[in-house]
Amino acid sequence: MDRLSAPPFSSFADVSRAVDWALVTRRSVRAFLPIPVPREEVESILDVARFSATGVNIQPWHVHVVTGTMKSRLSAAINEINDDPARSSDLEEPYDYYPREWIAPYVDRRREVGWNLYGLLGIQKGDKERMHVQHGRNYSFFDAPVGLFFTVDRVMREGSLLDTGMFLQSVMIAARARGLDTCPQAAFNKFHRVIANELSIPDNHMLVCGMSLGYADPSCIENSLVTERSPVGEFTTFYEK
Repeated sequence: MDRLSAPPFSSFADVSRAVDWALVTRRSVRAFLPIPVPREEVESILDVARFSATGVNIQPWHVHVVTGTMKSRLSAAINEINDDPARSSDLEEPYDYYPREWIAPYVDRRREVGWNLYGLLGIQKGDKERMHVQHGRNYSFFDAPVGLFFTVDRVMREGSLLDTGMFLQSVMIAARARGLDTCPQAAFNKFHRVIANELSIPDNHMLVCGMSLGYADPSCIENSLVTERSPVGEFTTFYEK
């Protein structure tokens, strides 16, 4: 597609409705159908996402796509450690995704989404075993047929994380526009060394996050979770004078 081409719709109103739909209906899906996603479709999504904004066109992201046997092998390697508290507790994150000290309103939002999800699944507060099992589903990509990992060169700085975040959003919106769903997953981060070993990712690359990609399973209750977003007035300040 020509980057200077006119919109493929009769009006910009049609364009905005399509874009708005993809943005608003994008959600973190936590149960997928066993329907394969052709490699050509994944390549098509990445081919569109590569036009994400990036400072001075540095394009710092690299994508590692896992499917089939490789995905299963990687999941097994991670789950073996995740199910061993002694080994799992020794793992370190490649960078601080979340704050080390939570404050309001962020901690309240975090708790709300957690308890809403566990509530849908019938997991009671304090049921650590079922919480562990549910959290462990991250590492099987929630049964999605495609897993993606996003890395950046360690020589890059915080700005490259911003660029990669925009690239991630573009991937998710492009997927949604094709009837696919995603779940971005920082849960993979503490297993970055396991992932790097299994996928032969060079030492100079740092894992940013993982992502599941596929078709949502509408029969699974966890996919009925819809998180709230603050209205524009709560996070925006306009300066007019």
